[in-house]
Amino acid sequence: MSGSPGAGAPAPGPLGTLRRLADRRPVRAAEEERCELCGAPIPADHPHLLEVSTRSLRCGCRGCAVLFSSEVGSRWRVVPTRVRLLADFRLSDEDWDALLVPVGMAFFHRSTPAERVIALYPSPAGATESLLTLDSWQAIEAANPVLRELQPDVEALLVNRVGGRREYYTAPIDECFRLVGVIRSRWKGLSGGSEADEAIGAFFAELRARAEVVEANGA
Repeated sequence: MSGSPGAGAPAPGPLGTLRRLADRRPVRAAEEERCELCGAPIPADHPHLLEVSTRSLRCGCRGCAVLFSSEVGSRWRVVPTRVRLLADFRLSDEDWDALLVPVGMAFFHRSTPAERVIALYPSPAGATESLLTLDSWQAIEAANPVLRELQPDVEALLVNRVGGRREYYTAPIDECFRLVGVIRSRWKGLSGGSEADEAIGAFFAELRARAEVVEANGA
């Protein structure tokens, strides 16, 4: 695997839309959030829809989520809400080092428009893309068959190897970019600082509490 031509810089284009959604501040009580497809009021707990061709996320009402995602050949896909903690995930330290991801966190999702699996890792500048060879992903998937169940575009393998942890999740793509937003908004200086560490810890504690524990390799 080698870095992309822009390795080390934030991923451009549609990924910027995802980062802006992740960075967005919570809606104040006096404001009313609305469906970005039909304009109807929506509650705080609302579906997200992904426009597959542009990889941009939209907040939607439940009606639009059902309507648009059920159409044949729809340009929209509903982002799932399930989170699974993968027990007995098989990825050695040597295999991880071979992926050349320079930090202890990354997420991997299959992009329909790109026709490949994309590897992204969070950084203070945003989500940075790193090229992932087909052989690398096929080897990880073969060792962990649960990855074959990932929904293209909207669901990712999220890896947390920070501070000696070895946690592997399948998570909605919007949660992955929420993590990017957490890091961007809290990072200070070169090392991130205690505020960033606490925010990252809180993110994964919340994810862990929501997760269903499943076997990664079917053994």
